[in-house]
Amino acid sequence: MSDRVLMIEDDQSLSSLMAEYLGGHGLRVTARASAAEGLAALRRGDFDALVLDVMLPDLDGFEVCRRVRAESDIPILMLTARGEETDRIVGLELGADDYLPKPFNPRELAARLRAILRRTGQSVAQRERMLRFGRLEIDRDARVVRVDGEARGLTAYQFDLLLTLAENAGRVMSRQALMDRLKGESLEAFDRSLDVHVSRIRSAIEDDPKHPRRIITVRGAGYVFARSQDAGDDV
Repeated sequence: MSDRVLMIEDDQSLSSLMAEYLGGHGLRVTARASAAEGLAALRRGDFDALVLDVMLPDLDGFEVCRRVRAESDIPILMLTARGEETDRIVGLELGADDYLPKPFNPRELAARLRAILRRTGQSVAQRERMLRFGRLEIDRDARVVRVDGEARGLTAYQFDLLLTLAENAGRVMSRQALMDRLKGESLEAFDRSLDVHVSRIRSAIEDDPKHPRRIITVRGAGYVFARSQDAGDDV
């Protein structure tokens, strides 16, 4: 299957040309003209690499890079009309994998993208094995949860509960839906054991468990796992 590339570039004639050129080299390109549209597309879609322009109409590419890195390890190649060394350093410090100043040769862009995908690429199975949300890592195979690389202690049931929430990130999961998926422990709908497990998970992974920003309570509905910790307190 072709690698999917998201291009956030406000010069639509350039992005159209690049989409056509890269398409001829086995890359499927989705183009967006603003930071807001690009971030929304990234959260909805499953992309293998991001081509990010620094000069965008609503938000500069450095800030976009920072936000993307807070919740994803997708390879990022930054484009800019400014080729100053300081810009390159800032982009790389924020987590970009490569940097290409404008004007550039389309062939070089394709080559750099291929190099990034080879260098950072993993098989589908490997990507699915590890879930990453900013500082939080959930390793399915090892059944280990880490924050900033440090393992956090969870019971087997709590790991399965966290994994279920994370696999459905951004989606509100009702208590009943969670209990249906976690059949290893018998719980009644009125049983508060599920809430106790959620509380202990929060103690393990949240900076402030009393004001959680990763596992959010939606009153009357259930819980939602926030992809980004920009989410607020309990709803």
